[in-house]
Amino acid sequence: MAGGDSPAETKKGSSKTSKNSKDSSKESTLKQKSPAEFFAENKNIAGFDNPGKSLYTTVRELVENALDSSESISELPEVEVTIEEIGKSKFNSMIGLIDRERVDTKLYDDYETDKAREKRLVKEARASEIQAKNLASGKKNKEPGVSKVLKARGEASYYKVTCKDNGKGMPHDDIPNMFGRDLRIVLLTVLSGTKYGLKQTRGKFGLGAKMALIWSKMSTGLPIEISSSMKSQNYVTFCRLDIDIHRNIPHIHLHEKKANKEKWHGAEIQVVIEGNWTTYRSKILHYMRQMAVITPYAQFLFRFISETPEKNVTVKFTRRTDVMPPIPIETKHHPSSVDLLLIKRLVTDTSKKTLLQFLQNEFVNINKNLAARLIGEMGPDFSPGMAVKSVTSQQMVRIHQLFRQAKFDDPSGDCLSPAGEYNLRLGIIKELHPDMVATHSGSAQVFEGHPFIVEAGVSVGGRDVKQASHILLLFIHGINIFRFANRIPLLFEQGGDVVTRTALKRINWNSYKINQTQDKIGVFVSIVSTKIPFKGTGKEYIGDDISEIATAVKSAIQQCCIQLKSKIVKRLQAREQQERKRSLSRYIPDATGAVYEVLKQMTEEHTKKRKRYKEEETAMLEKVSKLIITKETLKEKLAEHVEQVDYEMALEYATQSGVSEEPKENIYLQQLNPNHSNFIDLHSPTFVFRLIL
Repeated sequence: MAGGDSPAETKKGSSKTSKNSKDSSKESTLKQKSPAEFFAENKNIAGFDNPGKSLYTTVRELVENALDSSESISELPEVEVTIEEIGKSKFNSMIGLIDRERVDTKLYDDYETDKAREKRLVKEARASEIQAKNLASGKKNKEPGVSKVLKARGEASYYKVTCKDNGKGMPHDDIPNMFGRDLRIVLLTVLSGTKYGLKQTRGKFGLGAKMALIWSKMSTGLPIEISSSMKSQNYVTFCRLDIDIHRNIPHIHLHEKKANKEKWHGAEIQVVIEGNWTTYRSKILHYMRQMAVITPYAQFLFRFISETPEKNVTVKFTRRTDVMPPIPIETKHHPSSVDLLLIKRLVTDTSKKTLLQFLQNEFVNINKNLAARLIGEMGPDFSPGMAVKSVTSQQMVRIHQLFRQAKFDDPSGDCLSPAGEYNLRLGIIKELHPDMVATHSGSAQVFEGHPFIVEAGVSVGGRDVKQASHILLLFIHGINIFRFANRIPLLFEQGGDVVTRTALKRINWNSYKINQTQDKIGVFVSIVSTKIPFKGTGKEYIGDDISEIATAVKSAIQQCCIQLKSKIVKRLQAREQQERKRSLSRYIPDATGAVYEVLKQMTEEHTKKRKRYKEEETAMLEKVSKLIITKETLKEKLAEHVEQVDYEMALEYATQSGVSEEPKENIYLQQLNPNHSNFIDLHSPTFVFRLIL
């Protein structure tokens, strides 16, 4: 053969080349997979596990986006959420399909054979006969069971979800890219925080409405509709678009400007998706209610519009305060919190020239002196004036190793924005109306280089707070637990959460005079941080394996319990005083009757001069004979004496407890002028004092 190659070798070489070509093609395909395509194939990561969960996650993401938008311009949030049920006929008309009757009924999954239909009709007739007999004999009929209706596997439920806010809105030209193209940037943010630092954020993944758009594309194929207007704009932007999942680019159907006659600012997002309201109704309503607890300065209006008007739901959560938490501040990375990949990215993106400037300006808690000491510790290959762009991969590993071993000051918690003890207390009182409530806000602490703050509230009694039962005790021991992370509710996977485990296993409730089996207990814990250590792919709970967070949660709950114990003890003592007073008052008639009979007998003896008495006694007996002292007057005097003794005992207890007895007066606060903005707020754990200038 020419070239000295045998046919076998040629065939083998050709096969190997073909295999390499296939591997190269597969590798090329993997490299070209867009972020949108990645999340479409792994939608469970972002909380779109099933239609019901997808409906809940869509509502959650839109509401959190709306709150972030309003708070970014210091506007008190007003959020309207509407879920409209869409029937099959209406959905078909929306996508341009005509309803078609079934021709081959046996082809469908819900087909019922003649034998099965006959069996079902016989069963229904027998049940009707039994009900008629019971009615004739006066017996009570059992509630008729719900007949099982076969449902085809391909039959789905569709809903139009609309969320409207009064936030900052979006620029006209940026809307298509914000919803259709920026998913790549979002993916980088999800994996490693913001480009230059860290910031406390509400979202778990940073996907927001983008994932709802992808789910809409997958489940209905219908585009998303966005209306938006910024402050002082005289027009409203309307955009209808969907996304090319494979190319990660927006497909714009309509992008226009309309007159803004109402001078509205904010955003309104409307998306049609497959969902399941029946199974996730309670979760969505619980989410809205808990969001109202943690953001009492916001106003929420939730509506569910069903095809059956009787099933409509409208819930309004009114605003209780106009005091908003500060806006979270972006902060730089702490040296002990970075990994090797992040160091490489910071080196690539930095605008600083030298290694000394890089360490001093790209990280918190590294000043010029400490940066020079760190560089000296790295070895002879490093110098303060060396170009940071010339740092090799091996040298980056050395920097990372030193960051992990060196001692740095803890980061400050000034960058965080907790709800505030005042807002947490207001939210609990507004939504649950408890008999007693105590709140506590801890100081900033640190785990793995990330600052965090734990706020807690414990309530006893209240509206819609479950009391312990035999079934309930098996799971949560009569304690209603409300968990929040970066000011958003956590509703799933409660059992493994650090708050649940702490409340059930590490708090001795009896030592604080709280009875788990009788009292309606509510435990509220809010954790804010630049990095929430979620567990699981869905990021639905915070693990119990970080000792710093577990200790802070326990301490915050205990501080609330100590406050409640003082209130409960006072209440128990007041109850005992009332009971003692009631017991004494019960014997007043008998005691006055017996005393008055003795006085009458003494008066008769004194009148007949059978016995002589002292002058004071004689004066009193004369009053009895003249009816100045009667049984009624004795009863009044004895009742006054019981009242005085009870008051003196209460005053003595208050003095021993350090409570001053002063007269109480009602305070009436005048409503502020909503247009008045020149004031200063002085915050306290239980109130906010507003000084008007």
